[in-house]
Amino acid sequence: MRALLPLAAALTLAGCASLSPDGGFGPVQQAVRQHVGAELRWARDDAARDAIDRRVAELLAQPLDAASAVQLALLTHRGLQARFAELGIAEAEFVMASRLPNPGFGFGRTMKGDEREIERSLHLNLTRWLLTPWLGEQAGRQLEQTRRALIQAVLDHAGQTRKAWVEAVAAEQFVKYMGQVMQAAEASAELARRMQQVGNFSKLQRAREQAFYADAALNVARAEQQQRAARERLTRLLGLWGGQTAFRLPERLPDLPASLPERPDIEREGLAQRLDVQAARLAVEHTAISLGMVRSTRLIGNVDLGLAYNGSNEAPVQRGWEIGFELPIFDWGGPRTARAEQAWRQALDRAAELAIDARSEIREADGQRRSALHIARHHREEIVPLRARIAEENLLRYNGMLIGVFELLADARAQIASVNAAIDAERDFWLADADLQMALVGKARPSALAGPSGPAAAGGDPH
Repeated sequence: MRALLPLAAALTLAGCASLSPDGGFGPVQQAVRQHVGAELRWARDDAARDAIDRRVAELLAQPLDAASAVQLALLTHRGLQARFAELGIAEAEFVMASRLPNPGFGFGRTMKGDEREIERSLHLNLTRWLLTPWLGEQAGRQLEQTRRALIQAVLDHAGQTRKAWVEAVAAEQFVKYMGQVMQAAEASAELARRMQQVGNFSKLQRAREQAFYADAALNVARAEQQQRAARERLTRLLGLWGGQTAFRLPERLPDLPASLPERPDIEREGLAQRLDVQAARLAVEHTAISLGMVRSTRLIGNVDLGLAYNGSNEAPVQRGWEIGFELPIFDWGGPRTARAEQAWRQALDRAAELAIDARSEIREADGQRRSALHIARHHREEIVPLRARIAEENLLRYNGMLIGVFELLADARAQIASVNAAIDAERDFWLADADLQMALVGKARPSALAGPSGPAAAGGDPH
């Protein structure tokens, strides 16, 4: 009896497991706040939904910068709200696995002439009772995996939203600039038409200016098409609809940073905080524990314990008990053990593969970011000012009647190309910056996040 007291206490505590008030959402909120700096809310009732709507209205009242767009997406996207329910389901399964199974009760009544016999029996699955603490720990690990996968999904959505915001702002900036270009091309075409009318311009020269105007109009149409597509993609990631889709964006991308800090230990920092690597390590620990359990119980099948209480009006009361278990004659548990061993080795190799890929992804993202900054600053500080200086010199030459108006316009076209390239370079830098932030927290990979779980991981049904 003394030896059974610790087991009885553990089983009693397991039977008292209950759901947490927040559904296990607190660690998810904390992790998102740490990595993104944004607030995450779960609309579990009407009051929470009303609070979210008020916060959304505040964010939509002003132009959305990158941080506001990410915050808005984490509050309004209904797909994320649906993913939050997975956490509640996993916690409910954890509580169910941690509680003791209900015992069974049997009642029978038989008659033989004037003799009446009543049978009462109480039976329970002894194996399930004894394995309740272990099953609770297994469900707890599964709950932790679900929580980490949810955090990874939220961070991935935040990263995609940031990139979509960069694309949308750059597209709107490009549309505005191409509109200015079309106005200049329209003026050039009109000037060519008038000069042809007075005989100072040939049909070929006028056709060239008209072709430039037609190309500029086509470029505006394409830019508007790309702007609409980029805005709609951002709208989907934000989860907005109806009147909310009329949100405003800044007129231009943020200024480029003066320089980037040196981070020689960026690989180590990334591996320490990447959630997919942490999930892979957890999967390895999970399968290792399952392997040990399978090896320990491979010869043990179902063990049933029953208590009987039989009463009769013509015989004394009968009391007794019985126990039943499987005989390991045909199956000695070898296949279950082999399956658990292979699951553990698979999880180990996947974790190693993920760590190697993570290092490469971090190096690549950091290198792309630095190169993109160098290219963008070169466009902004060298090429664009040089083109502007050339345009100023040509304007002086035009004022001195050394060149004609169309030579001046031709030089302006070259300046247009340099400005377009500068806008693209700035966009590429901010996209690379978002990619680096995503690389430091990891990407959603179902094969690494899920890991073996359930009866397959345990080597079979523990019952």
